[in-house]
Amino acid sequence: MRWLRNPIDRLTDGLPRPWRVTIDWLVTIVGAILIVLAIKQWIINPYRIPSSSMEPTLHCARPGLGCEASFSDRVLACRFCYDIWGPKRGDIIVFKTPPAAALACGAGGTFVKRLIGLPGDTVFEDAHGYIWINGKQLNEPYVQADRRIQDVQQNPDYRNHKWVVAPGHYFFMGDNRGESCDSRKWGSVPRGNLIGKVIATYWPPSRISIV
Repeated sequence: MRWLRNPIDRLTDGLPRPWRVTIDWLVTIVGAILIVLAIKQWIINPYRIPSSSMEPTLHCARPGLGCEASFSDRVLACRFCYDIWGPKRGDIIVFKTPPAAALACGAGGTFVKRLIGLPGDTVFEDAHGYIWINGKQLNEPYVQADRRIQDVQQNPDYRNHKWVVAPGHYFFMGDNRGESCDSRKWGSVPRGNLIGKVIATYWPPSRISIV
C-alpha cells in the first residue's frame, strides 16, 4: 500500500500528477500567506516612521520637515506584549489615534510616540519645556536640549500647563517636542487603541537596534 503523507495527498489521490503538484503548490502558498497575516495580526507587525515627531530616536526621510535621514526607519511592534504585561512609562508605542487627533493635527490613524502619562497621572509641562509627573520631574535623556527650546518657542500654549490622564487612558508625546502633535493637543488614548510596543528597528541596516 502506498503511504499517503498528508491530507492533501489523500484528497488528491487519483488525480493526474500535474494536478496534484499544482494543488500542493497552491496550498503551500496560501498557507504561507495565512501564516504571515497571522503573525502581523497577533505577534509582530512592521511600521514605517513617516514624520519627524520622534527624531532623533526614530528617523524619517529627507526632504520631510525636520527629518534627519535618507531613509525612514522601519520598526517592529510587538502586538502581544501588552497581553503579558502592562504599558510602562517611556515605552515607544504604536497606537490608533482618537478622533480628535485628525482635527487637531490634520491627520490621524496610526501614530508612533512615547508613553509619558499612565492612567491617573497628572502631567505638567513647565515654562522651560520640562515634564513633571505627579509633582516629580521626569528624566528624559531622549529629548535633545535644542528641541526642548524649540518646543518652548513654538508651543507657548503648553507652558505651565497641566493634564490629568483619565482612568484606562495613556498620555503620549513625541521626542521631538516642537514638531510633535500629541496628547498635549488631542488628549489621552484609550487602552484599546494601543497596538503594540516598538521593540526593534530593522531598517535601514545601519539603524538595526533593539529599542
